[in-house]
Amino acid sequence: MSKRKRLGTLAATAASVPITLFGLVLVTFLIGRVMPIDPVLAIVGDRAPMDVVEQTRLELGLDRPLPVQFVIYVGKLLQGDLGRSVMTSHTVGADIRHFFPATLELATVAILIAALIGIPLGVLAAVKQGTRTDHIIRVLCLAGHSLPIFVLALLSLLVFYATLGWAPGPGRQDVVFDDMVPAVTNLLTVDALLAGDWEVFRDAVAHLLQPAGVLAYFSMAYIARMTRAFMLDSLSGEYVITARAKGLSAARVIWKHAFGNISVRLITVLALTYAGLLEGAVVTETVFSWPGLGLYLTVSLLNADMNAVLGATLVVGLTYLALNLFADAAYRLMDPRVK
Repeated sequence: MSKRKRLGTLAATAASVPITLFGLVLVTFLIGRVMPIDPVLAIVGDRAPMDVVEQTRLELGLDRPLPVQFVIYVGKLLQGDLGRSVMTSHTVGADIRHFFPATLELATVAILIAALIGIPLGVLAAVKQGTRTDHIIRVLCLAGHSLPIFVLALLSLLVFYATLGWAPGPGRQDVVFDDMVPAVTNLLTVDALLAGDWEVFRDAVAHLLQPAGVLAYFSMAYIARMTRAFMLDSLSGEYVITARAKGLSAARVIWKHAFGNISVRLITVLALTYAGLLEGAVVTETVFSWPGLGLYLTVSLLNADMNAVLGATLVVGLTYLALNLFADAAYRLMDPRVK
């Protein structure tokens, strides 16, 4: 690729970021205006006098035309002002800084488990194509990808918590350990390690494994299926046939030549799966009473707390955008053909 063409590609990518951000902000703003929920009544209550309702509407600027409201909304966003939550009485930014680390911790553990299990299973299924091993792996993946995640979560609670008693109950930690370690990062396992409190750490890990395992199984199914499809295409390539003809070992052919060729594509799969976990943990967090962004978003929606709903939605959209940009940058760095 010539230098001019490479600069043109980078310029196009750079230009797409503000356009995407503008579209995300616009959609978020319109969602808040078309929802059949009156944010004024959510603040003052449905029994407030009409003069109080109208005064609050004027103070919020909701009496102005939509374009003016949008300009005000963008201006506040540029100042980092997401509004104030009616439910918690805190700023939405402070709430997100408090709740998002719990979701980040849950999704990160889930994607690590899913990748460490799903990728080898996908490779094994491709190498053993058509055998009993391949069929078993495909059935496991089909079940994990087809069952609704709330069903998996409820089954997990029923089996491992209610029946076998192997896992602790819902929540992020036992109440006896509340506020026992200082919240440095708001990642409970990390804060427990920083404080050197191994009892809190073990309790946090025990509570984390069950919801993370549910999300990991759901994601592992997709990762394994995509890995299998990529590997089947790679194993039929001429370079793999040539490597085998040279007498290279099966492990070297599979992992260096075939898998090495698909690793770049897997980065995109993993990045988008991770973004999906950060956004799609809503149901899992609700079932397991996990105090993350998903539960915060659900409770805010039920309480008609639109500032909180729009702030959480915007964070999810920004997360998707950031991970897409990361995947694109990694693709360009690792694939010599793109370079």
